[in-house]
Amino acid sequence: MTASSRNSVFYQRFLQQVEDANPTGEIWIVTDNLSSHNSLSTRTWLDEHPRIHHAFIPVGACWLNLQEGWWRIFRKAALAGRSFANPDDTAQATTLATDQLNSRARPWAWGRTAPPTRSLRRRYVYLL
Repeated sequence: MTASSRNSVFYQRFLQQVEDANPTGEIWIVTDNLSSHNSLSTRTWLDEHPRIHHAFIPVGACWLNLQEGWWRIFRKAALAGRSFANPDDTAQATTLATDQLNSRARPWAWGRTAPPTRSLRRRYVYLL
């Protein structure tokens, strides 16, 4: 979903779309401490939708937020070095980049991958 601003109204529309797309069960949203995520109107909206629960990432622990890494990749794929004349151009670039990223998506790996194991350089065989 693209939005013209990051405010409570658009965040609540996003939450409504998530709820509509997932008609059964509880929904947990893991989010940062952006003011629109924790505003009075959003908390009121969440009280009226008890299936949706918020889990906030601790302040100063952005490295726990997978969204930060995704945003870095997304900005590089969709927004780097480009300027947009209107919101429709931004939405089109966002949709195209998201489709391209989703086509090659893999599970996210935390931290560095393990170094490759060295094959044995020499194998000694002792006969008795």
